[in-house]
Amino acid sequence: VFLGGVFAAPRKHRPETPSMHHGCTVETGEFPRHCPTGKSRLTGASFQATFAPMPPFHLAFPVHDLSAARSFYGELLGCPEGRSSPDWVDFDFHGHQIVAHLAPELCGGGQTSSPEPGPSRSGGPTNKVDGKGVPVRHFGLVLDMESWEALAQHLEGKVDFVIEPYIRFKGQPGEQATMFFTDPSGNAIEIKAFADMSRLFAK
Repeated sequence: VFLGGVFAAPRKHRPETPSMHHGCTVETGEFPRHCPTGKSRLTGASFQATFAPMPPFHLAFPVHDLSAARSFYGELLGCPEGRSSPDWVDFDFHGHQIVAHLAPELCGGGQTSSPEPGPSRSGGPTNKVDGKGVPVRHFGLVLDMESWEALAQHLEGKVDFVIEPYIRFKGQPGEQATMFFTDPSGNAIEIKAFADMSRLFAK
């Protein structure tokens, strides 16, 4: 699963406070991952600049069906479910709070309340990045390379990729792995990775 096995260790308990849970890293091999200890193999300025503790982000987006959202984010991506109501549900997206709001009229393809998957593509405007049409509206995560590769394999045959997993900007400071896919309501998601996380903002 997305959080429990593909790229992160299973959580034994829920954090008591946000400061224990978000924006910190732990030594789990070569690449840092979120963990309450705040330790990492990266040290010095590169660590401070790239992995300094930061508050979790909050993102809300429309979906055409909450059951489909639960299946996609909760089951396929393994995001633990938080609070919910008949009109919305929130998920723990690798330590960040994302909220799926029931608003079928705002979703691509004009879905109603059907649990069937919506469009495989975001349907919105795109901009060219490394020669490929990247959905302008998207959100996602930056992972370590090993986790990204495992997730790409996990998603194979289970999502319709907007942009297939590949390495872009080869040989440049911003060289990175990336993939784009959509949720059942057409919301575009990008998952990227760097072999050297300290190059996240390199020019």
